[in-house]
Amino acid sequence: MGYLTLAGAILSEILATTAMKYSDGFSRLWPSLATLAGYLVAFTLLARTLRTMSVGTAYAIWAGAGTAVIAAIGMVFLGESAGPLKILGVLLVIAGVVVLHMGGAH
Repeated sequence: MGYLTLAGAILSEILATTAMKYSDGFSRLWPSLATLAGYLVAFTLLARTLRTMSVGTAYAIWAGAGTAVIAAIGMVFLGESAGPLKILGVLLVIAGVVVLHMGGAH
């Protein structure tokens, strides 16, 4: 169940961050409200995840997955640069999360 709530937290964080891009510095109402709601859900689900998973592992997966997906969304859908170093950086984030998880996911 911990991984399911963590997946929900990650998805909520990704949606909130994407909405923040469209909030225009929190000057647009609906994207701003979506950002706030998304982060509220994300942190609530992350807190529930911590009942059954270590904080280091849960946070690393949450932050790493969110970072990788947001970077990919930026490159694929928002016209951000997709140079080799940026792609390598995203792959290193993913590798770091995998190694941390293999070293002690409890």
